[in-house]
Amino acid sequence: MGSISLSIQGDYGYVIFVAVSTWVLLNWLAMQVMKARKKYEVPYPTLYSPTSHDFNCVQRAHQNTIENMPMFLVFLLLAGLYLPRLSAFFGVVYLSSRVVYAFGYYTGDPSKRNRGVFGYIGYLGLLVNTVLFAANLLGWI
Repeated sequence: MGSISLSIQGDYGYVIFVAVSTWVLLNWLAMQVMKARKKYEVPYPTLYSPTSHDFNCVQRAHQNTIENMPMFLVFLLLAGLYLPRLSAFFGVVYLSSRVVYAFGYYTGDPSKRNRGVFGYIGYLGLLVNTVLFAANLLGWI
């Protein structure tokens, strides 16, 4: 089995900025949940309210983003080693879509969350870049 040396391109800094931006996004979403708790009188530790559909929409926008964040970050950080600028771009597309997704959910009409569907362009772009990175490491391309 061969070894590989890895040098990180300076452009990887863009990827790191996108990774840091996930923290900003998740904290902003969490603040929206805290505001909604107060507005709809949903006490801790209640995760979902049996009486407030609007609170549940705010909470679900946050929860769904948290559910998807681990794989997004894995793909971002790995793909960025191979194609840093393109991967950072895909990361920005994905994170932007999560804001649009949340605002759609915040309307109280869950179908409007689909306004953020364009995020799959970013997510799938990162997946493809990660696969290309693996294929390159294996010498397939």
